[in-house]
Amino acid sequence: MSAPLQAQIQRRTLSLRGRVALLVAAAVAVAVAASTVAAFVIVSSQVQRQFDQDLLGRARAAVGGALGSPSTLAGVDPSTLGDVQFGLLLANGREYTLEGGQAPPAGPLELSVARQDLAYSIRSVTADGQTLRVVAVPVSDGLALVLAQSSESTDHTVRVLTLVLVLIGLVGVVVAALAGLLIARAGLRPVERLTAAAEEIARTEQLVPIPVRGDDELARLTGAFNQMLTALDSSRSRQKQLVADAGHELRTPLTSLRTNLDLLVQNDSTPPASQLAAADRAALLLDVRAQIEELSVLVGDLVELSRDDGPPTNTVGAVVETVDLAEVVERAVERVRRRAPRLTFDVVTAPWEVLGQPAALERAVTNLLDNAAKWSPDPGTVTVRLADGTLTVADQGPGISDDDLPHVFERFYRSLEARAMPGSGLGLAIVDQTVRRHGGDVRAERAGPGEHSGTRITMTLPGHATVS
Repeated sequence: MSAPLQAQIQRRTLSLRGRVALLVAAAVAVAVAASTVAAFVIVSSQVQRQFDQDLLGRARAAVGGALGSPSTLAGVDPSTLGDVQFGLLLANGREYTLEGGQAPPAGPLELSVARQDLAYSIRSVTADGQTLRVVAVPVSDGLALVLAQSSESTDHTVRVLTLVLVLIGLVGVVVAALAGLLIARAGLRPVERLTAAAEEIARTEQLVPIPVRGDDELARLTGAFNQMLTALDSSRSRQKQLVADAGHELRTPLTSLRTNLDLLVQNDSTPPASQLAAADRAALLLDVRAQIEELSVLVGDLVELSRDDGPPTNTVGAVVETVDLAEVVERAVERVRRRAPRLTFDVVTAPWEVLGQPAALERAVTNLLDNAAKWSPDPGTVTVRLADGTLTVADQGPGISDDDLPHVFERFYRSLEARAMPGSGLGLAIVDQTVRRHGGDVRAERAGPGEHSGTRITMTLPGHATVS
C-alpha cells in the first residue's frame, strides 16, 4: 500500500467519539427496525382479523334474516347493503343475487361451504382492480351465503400504519444518533482529560501523577498510568544518580591520571640533569597503568549496572542457558585464589542447576569472593559453602558495622574503612542486581559476635539439584 493511500485511509478513520456514536445509533436503529416490523406484523394482522370477523358476523346474521333464502331476495334493495356484494350459492354452482346487484366471486371454497364440507371460508380476491374479501357461511344443506366487501379501508389503515412506523423509526434513529454523540461526549470526557494530561506530561516532561476520580475502569486506567509515571520517575532518578555518582567516581582517577601524565610530559621536556630517576619514572608509569586498569574496571561496572533489572534474556554476548552453579563457584574461586595467594579458601559445593547467564553469575560470585578476600586478614580463611542453591561466603575480617549493614548493596556506597582501600563501591551492587535479575535473593550479616567476627554474605538462586 502506498504512503499517500495509507495516509488518506488514516484521515478517513472515525474518531473514538464518532465510533461510539455510530455504534449507539446502529444498535438503536436495529432495535427500532425490529420493533417496527413486530408492531407492523401484529397491528396489521389484528386489523385484518377484526375486518374478517366483522364480515363473518354480518354473513351469519344475514342467514337468519331476509337474505337467508332465494325467495326473499326480490324484496331487498341492493343500496341498503352499501359496498357489500351479496349472493346465495347452490352446491351445483348456481348463484342467486339481488336484482340489480353484483354477484360476489364464487369458487371451490365457497362450493365446499355449500356442500357443508367446510364450516366457513374466507379469502381475498382481486377483481376489477380492487381487492375483495370474500366470506361464505352455510345456510342449509346445499346452500351457502356469500358476502364480498372491498378491503380498501383496511389496506389504507395498514398503509398509514406503515408510514407512521417508518417515520417513527427514522426519528428514532436520528434521536439515537444525537443521543450517541451526547453519550460519547459524556463518557469519553474522562478519557479526554487523561489524554490531555498525558500530552502535557509529554510536552513538559514533568512526571506529575494525574488525580484519580471515582473507582471505575477509567479510574483504574488512571491509577495504572500513575504507576507507570512513578516507575519512569524512579528510573530517571536512578539514571541521574548513576550519572552523578559515576562522574564523581571518575573524577578522582582521571585527575590523578592527568597529573601523572603531566609530570611525565614535563619530565621529558626538561634537561637530562633535571629529569626523574629511572626508578621514579618506572614507578610513575606503573601508577598510570594501575589507574587505567582501575578506570577500565569502573567503566565495566557502570556498564553492568546500566542494564535493566528484568529477567535475563538472550542478547549479544550474554546467552541464557542452564548453568551448574557449583562449577561457576569453582571457577571464581580459582580466579580469586590467584589474586590472593596467601589466603586459604575452604570450599564445599553441591551441584545446583540455574537458568541464567553464566558470565553474569560468575562475575557476581567473583565479586563476593573479592570482597571477602579484601577484608580477610593475611593470612586468613575464606569459607565458601553451596548447598540447595544457597551460596554462603564468610571472611574473618572486622565485620560490617550496624550503621553500614543496610547500605552494603547500594551503588558507590563505601564505609569509612573502605574509602582508604581500592574499589569503587560497585561490586556488591552488581551482585545484588545480578541475583535479583535471576529471581534470587542476597543478604549480608555479621558472621558472629566479637570485634573480628567477619562478614557472611548469603546468595540464594532458584533452580534444582543435578540428578546423577
